[in-house]
Amino acid sequence: MTPRAPDPAGQDSAARRGTRRLDRGVSATWWYTVTAILFFEVVIVGLWAAALLEVDRRDATLAVVTVGGLVWSASTVPLLLDYRHRVEGTAALAHWRRLIAPLLVAVAYGVAAGVVTGVWVIAVLPVLQSLVLLNWQPGVRLRIVLAVTVVLGLLAFIDGRMGAIALSIDPDAPNWWFPAAYTALLPAMTVVSLWWWDVLLTLDRARASEARLAATQERLRVATDVHDLQGHHLQVIALQLELAERLMERDPPAALEQLRASRISVDEARQGTRDLVLRFRSVPLGDELANAVDLLRAAGTSAELTVDPDAAKAPASVLGPVIRETTTNVLRHGAGTWARLSLTRTAEGWRYAISNDAGGEHPADQGGSGLDGLRRRAADAGGVLDVRSDKQEFTVVMTIPLGPEDAP
Repeated sequence: MTPRAPDPAGQDSAARRGTRRLDRGVSATWWYTVTAILFFEVVIVGLWAAALLEVDRRDATLAVVTVGGLVWSASTVPLLLDYRHRVEGTAALAHWRRLIAPLLVAVAYGVAAGVVTGVWVIAVLPVLQSLVLLNWQPGVRLRIVLAVTVVLGLLAFIDGRMGAIALSIDPDAPNWWFPAAYTALLPAMTVVSLWWWDVLLTLDRARASEARLAATQERLRVATDVHDLQGHHLQVIALQLELAERLMERDPPAALEQLRASRISVDEARQGTRDLVLRFRSVPLGDELANAVDLLRAAGTSAELTVDPDAAKAPASVLGPVIRETTTNVLRHGAGTWARLSLTRTAEGWRYAISNDAGGEHPADQGGSGLDGLRRRAADAGGVLDVRSDKQEFTVVMTIPLGPEDAP
């Protein structure tokens, strides 16, 4: 596994911003799901009201079915919210006190609608639909939906046989087929919407778990390397000091030699630690750019990358910090929709460019290094920094001259 470069200053806040974007995306999907289910319920209420209007002009009947139906649809929102915040493995009625009011509304509406219309399927639908929205286990939910669908279909058939609704192919008769079929399929459509939400939630949890696992593995690897390095040198130093202590009285010159050796071991341990840190910081530019794109995409930004085949020859010590700094600036100040990164070799030198949709305060107006720090880096390497900004796009281009190692 290639080590990732350490986060620059402010990277934590950028990561938090990316997490917030993902959370907003998940929340938006949830509200789309809720809206779709409420839309299904309101449509079925409207279909029954329109069908009843053909055979019953009484305002009281239409008011009960329509207004009561809207109230019932609104009462399913607490059931949906309880479903969203459910804990896996808990019973459907674990928090039954919160469910009493919505279920009572469903029962009340069902009774009232059944009395004024005389249609069984209208009377039973609100209760069965509300039961479907409870936090059932996946296998139990499937059986409940199948049972509810069968019950609604049978009730629609019974209503037709009893004359409560006209299930007839006669073009002059009221058209009850569509609301009856929609009623029977409403629980299934609701569960499909909730299933899509469950899939998205599972994917989001898997992404978070993968990120935590990757971070844990990286920490363990660093800890192992530090332990091996320091453990070896500390053991050698301990043995040298112990030997010097034993030789101090009978052979002072030899003891002094061991003390000098232990000092050298300390220097070696210190240098080894520096080398270890440098190894983690010195990430190849190709990996550095790939890391930047991964970070942007994890934050919800659509990122594109173009890398020259000879990118390994580019000055990593100069461009590596620039890539990290500009990526952080995109996360901090960009609108978060898209970004383009490229590292190419031109006649003038190595050209690194990053563009994104403008969407915030100019990074140069913030505290810290910002663009001034990037200009100093470019000047120290004999290069130039070009910044272009308008209302739609913000672009940073750094050009570094070719070195002797780049000669063909």
